[in-house]
Amino acid sequence: MAERWPWMPRFPAMFDHTGIVVSDLARARTFYDAIGKPLGLVTADNGEQAFVFGKSKAEPIPYLWVGTLRPSYWAEGSRTGVNQMHVAFVATSKDAVHAFHAAGGTDHGAPGPREGAEGYYGAFLLDPDGNNIEAAFRDNLPYLRRS
Repeated sequence: MAERWPWMPRFPAMFDHTGIVVSDLARARTFYDAIGKPLGLVTADNGEQAFVFGKSKAEPIPYLWVGTLRPSYWAEGSRTGVNQMHVAFVATSKDAVHAFHAAGGTDHGAPGPREGAEGYYGAFLLDPDGNNIEAAFRDNLPYLRRS
């Protein structure tokens, strides 16, 4: 088994990356820069028509690809703003959830406990293209908290 970093849980990450297409890269970058601060996430250039959103160069996986290019995997008829998706980012505290929600975007669910999962506290924002972006804190899963 490969050596694990201290921050990595005892199981592999659920995903490597995902991506969304946006209509205005500058507006999207402003939004993701703002919500990234309370979550410990940053944006990084990925060519002229895209950026990535994640932890850092030292922790490149997982990440969210954000760009204006039409992905090769899109089904016929797909358009920006029609194929909205939901992405939930790990928050390390309830305070981080509140800071995420205050960072901007369109409110889609105020910070608070969520039904259906024990110890689950989250908040939702819509990004400039209507994607449902969440910050989720789970106080019953201590391995998600970073010191």
